[in-house]
Order: sequence, then structure tokens, then C-alpha cells
Amino acid sequence: MKGGLIFDLDGTLVDSLPGIAGSLNRALERCGFASHDHADVRRFIGNGSYELVRKASPKGTSSEQILAVEDAFKADYATTWPEGTVPYAGVPDFLRKLAAAGVRMAVLSNKPHPFTQEIVERLFPGIPFDPVLGQRPDTPRKPHPDAALQIAGLWQADAAECFFIGDSTVDLETALGAGMKPVMVGWGYHDVAALEAAGAGEVIANLADLGALFKLF
Repeated sequence: MKGGLIFDLDGTLVDSLPGIAGSLNRALERCGFASHDHADVRRFIGNGSYELVRKASPKGTSSEQILAVEDAFKADYATTWPEGTVPYAGVPDFLRKLAAAGVRMAVLSNKPHPFTQEIVERLFPGIPFDPVLGQRPDTPRKPHPDAALQIAGLWQADAAECFFIGDSTVDLETALGAGMKPVMVGWGYHDVAALEAAGAGEVIANLADLGALFKLF
């Protein structure tokens, strides 16, 4: 395969909703705000921690208050994420097959960079992702295409030869903005109908179909 595969993290490789929701709700409650059920939180995921907190906070919440809740969320999540974050069933074996086939792989997430790296290292040991990138202060977050294009540049690959695999319209917009091939999956946090309406084409239902798409094994 020319190019390579760039994976989103939350809702694509890992089910992190329980961990994110737990930390978010504890942070909100500490700051005097109401908590949310998992159905609400899953709709908030995808645009980074600040946007996660902003969407979960009451209307009219100041940016200073949002930052305070975000800080509380990050502090809680740093120590509790392992309790509520697991790979989706079959994903580790799928990734090992890709690696054995010589496919280049990377992770690009809007989750803060240190969390992204720690989670990938802990949950996918030995999988040769290169690079693993989260939200960094010097790079716009998805759907801006810069980080995806940085990965293609590192691989010395044409963006058109790279696939971007994710579960959200943010990932779809990232792929299209970077000139990459979008592959949207339906097992994550975002509505399949919304993905299709946004131009995703066929949404992949399972790992077997994803493997068949690339015809590698």
C-alpha cells in the first residue's frame, strides 16, 4: 500500500466514553454545574477538551469558567482514564495484521497530546504507529488539515495516497481538507446518518469490512 492509514482514537480505536464522561461529570460537579448522561457526552466528544467542556457547560458560562472546568477535567482524567478506556473488540489483532502487512499507521486525535500518547502506548503496545499525535498548542486541531498533512510529509507520501479513518464529521472534514481518502466507521460515537448526509459515502460497519476495503488480508 502506498501512503498509509491515519486513525482517529476515541470512537475509532478505543471506547473511551465511560472514562471521559466520568472525569467530565466530576469536574462539572466540583465547579457547581450539572452532570450529563453518556448519551449527551458522546455528542460532545470530537473537538478537543475545551470544546467538550464548553458544550457540557450551561449557556452563558464564561471562558474563564470553562478553562477552570477543563483544568479539573484534565487533572481527573490523568489518573482515572484507565478505568474507562478499552480498545474496541478485535482492534489490537486488526492492527497487528496491518503491521505484519507492512502498512504504515499513525494516530491523530483532538485529545490532548500527552493523553493520546499515553493511551496508545498503554493499550496498543508493540503496534508501530508513527507518529502518534494529539492536540498540541502549536498545531490547529482537526478538522484543520495541517496535522494530517504533517503525517503525510513525515511518510514522504502523497496525501491522496493516504486514508483517514474516523467516526465523526470532524474526521471526514479533516480527510477532505487534506486531500486524503476518508473512511468512516459506524461503531463510534457519531450518528451514521449524519456521516452519510455529510458526504461520507458508505460507512464501514465492522473490522472485517474495513480489512476487506484495503484487501490486505
